[in-house]
Amino acid sequence: MRQAALIAGAAATALVAAGAITYAVAGDDGGGRTPSAESADAGFARDMAVHHQQAVEMSYIVRDRTKDEEVRRLAYDIAQTQANQRGMMLGWLDLWGLPKVSSEPPMTWMDMGGMASGKDGALMPGMATNTELKKLGELSGKQAEVFYLQLMTDHHKSGIHMAEGCVDKCKVGVEKRLAQGMVDAQQSEIGLMADLLKERGAAPRS
Repeated sequence: MRQAALIAGAAATALVAAGAITYAVAGDDGGGRTPSAESADAGFARDMAVHHQQAVEMSYIVRDRTKDEEVRRLAYDIAQTQANQRGMMLGWLDLWGLPKVSSEPPMTWMDMGGMASGKDGALMPGMATNTELKKLGELSGKQAEVFYLQLMTDHHKSGIHMAEGCVDKCKVGVEKRLAQGMVDAQQSEIGLMADLLKERGAAPRS
């Protein structure tokens, strides 16, 4: 019950933060100026939408591979929260009239365009490779739980780094607030995942 309450609390906090910004307009706290395609605001929205999509994918994979209620609940909360946030970010790009893809490498907006080669599908630091996703889909029970928690811990750590970049560089106030909410929620979830791994005799990969 302790874990379940904490997990639910973290997810609820993220969803409240997300729900509070659905009314946002393009120029919120940004002086009425629409961000450019090369801006941190646009870069973060594009890159985090991709990053979030993989988290949603991994979470739905593990829900089919385990019957453990704590892990299934965590996975569901992550999937719902990040799908919601992804929709907002893509919606902002539409609102700003900006493309959802860029010819520049991911994370160029935070001067980290060379950090990930894209090898085996890992487009940004912390993202799982295609091989790892395939492996997750082949495991079951405790093995699937441990591998998911390890993958998602790595995913969250890099997601936090990117969100902190937006907090520092983005100009649109509502987007900066969303990014800070991601930092807070994902830091909490990393702690929860460390506890869940320990209960299973495992630890984060890094």
